Amino acid sequence: MGGNKIKICTLASGSSGNSVFIQTERAKILVDAGISPRQINSKLKILGVQMSEIDVVLITHEHTDHIAALPFIKVPVYVASTTTFLWKDKVEDLKEFDTGSPFYINDALITPFPIPHDALDPVGFTVQTEHKKVGVVTDIGSVTTLVRERLKGVDALVLEFNHDEEMLLYGPYPWDLKQRIKSRLGHLSNEDAAGLLGSLIHDGLRYVILAHLSESNNTPKRALEAASSALIKNRGEHIRLLVAQRKTLGEILIV
Repeated sequence: MGGNKIKICTLASGSSGNSVFIQTERAKILVDAGISPRQINSKLKILGVQMSEIDVVLITHEHTDHIAALPFIKVPVYVASTTTFLWKDKVEDLKEFDTGSPFYINDALITPFPIPHDALDPVGFTVQTEHKKVGVVTDIGSVTTLVRERLKGVDALVLEFNHDEEMLLYGPYPWDLKQRIKSRLGHLSNEDAAGLLGSLIHDGLRYVILAHLSESNNTPKRALEAASSALIKNRGEHIRLLVAQRKTLGEILIV
């Protein structure tokens, strides 16, 4: 893969586990490692990558579906500096970042930025080379001005489309869990995610991966309808929409 191109592929997405592979010319990155080491290894193998080749694992927050493999990972793991005490006895090669402060991993500029979620110091990430930029934002309860600002100009985006508001309201979850999901520190609805997507459309945005869909409170069809509506309203018909697979490897995208 030459030049300043970035490759992106979801390994898993949803409450059963999350992980995204991102590759630049000189960096191989995992965002989150919320599935078993065996699953990570087998999926990376399909991509032609060994776990030992991964330069860094970036952690968005401490919920189990984002960190399950951490005790078994030998490569550097980067966590928010406010959360290092959670990992000191569990992660072999622990590094830290300050939320809001960009840092480099080889040729990749990583920018962690705060997002609203019920975790200690949850973040989204952008990964940027000289000419390309991708964003990963899942487990976000509400859209802030800062989130919108950090995601401006992305060429590819992994964005949470967690629930359909009607399906959540009339679905099987107990009321307190529904309230948590709907709260500003919970998860993003199709409607709110589509609103954010609409504000980010520009000529260079090529791919949007709809991620972290609820198995009980959403369907790929409803999420895609909401996202498609945002594209139509904002002249984004050039953008390709994909739904992240829950347990299987997603499509390999290159921007």
